Amino acid sequence: MMVTLSRIIKYGWQGFLRNGWLSVSTIGIMVLALIVFEGLILFNVVTKGATQSIQEKVDISVYFKSNASEDSVLNIKRSLEGLSEVKSVEYVSRDEALVEFKIRHAEDETVIQTLEELDENPLLASLNIKAKSLDQYGTIAGYLETATLQDLIEKVTYAQNKIVIDRLTTLVSTFKRSVVGFTLFLAFLAILVTFNTIRLAIFSNSEQIEIMRLVGASNSFIRGPYVVEGIIYGVAAAAISFLIFVPVIGFTSPHIANFVLEVDLNSYFAGNWGKLLTYQLLFGVGLGIVSSAIATGRYLRV
Repeated sequence: MMVTLSRIIKYGWQGFLRNGWLSVSTIGIMVLALIVFEGLILFNVVTKGATQSIQEKVDISVYFKSNASEDSVLNIKRSLEGLSEVKSVEYVSRDEALVEFKIRHAEDETVIQTLEELDENPLLASLNIKAKSLDQYGTIAGYLETATLQDLIEKVTYAQNKIVIDRLTTLVSTFKRSVVGFTLFLAFLAILVTFNTIRLAIFSNSEQIEIMRLVGASNSFIRGPYVVEGIIYGVAAAAISFLIFVPVIGFTSPHIANFVLEVDLNSYFAGNWGKLLTYQLLFGVGLGIVSSAIATGRYLRV
């Protein structure tokens, strides 16, 4: 059994070397597919970080009428905290809002003098609500529109945030679908090229295959070298694409961090390089095995 396996591996390696530039072109196409595949993984990391960053900056502010009692506002706060979509609710009283407003406009003497001339605090109590995900703000806004709350609520600042949230969600979703589609296209192309490479190898070795059949070689022994050849293509492409990504990540990480502070690709890569390499190997070897199986199943007829 071990002797047969070693011979299959030997013949597969010899076939890989014998194909020369055809093997190089096959690996090149698979490298492109794997680069896009790993790029999709890293894009998801960046997208997740960017989404979390934006989500931390997005909230719904609910302003209450001046005659709304503090107990009523706190009751609404507790009811909002009971919603599964709500991550946090911050209560800002009228006095706290006035203090924060004065701090923000401390250098504007006109504003400060105007406030001092007023007989009462013009600012309203509010609740700042953060959702667990961007697509849940609509549900929270819907809850705030219930008739029982309208007598207390002066304004809900969801409309202007909704435009930004919807556009961001659409942009990310569209880009993800585009990258996934491009990855599938390159994977199909890689399978097609590998399939044709192995088909040519089978055709050039047709006499040898016929002799092997006549002497009683098993189906697995005939198929084996071509499957090994496909695995070699996949392993080589995975290793090359991974090595290409190492300097690319080092170069792009600082630039991405300038836009999204929460994303550090260097740290992510350092902590997950083994997982990324495993994904590359599995995807590459999978491409090689699938294309080899299709070629041998169609053209060997064993």
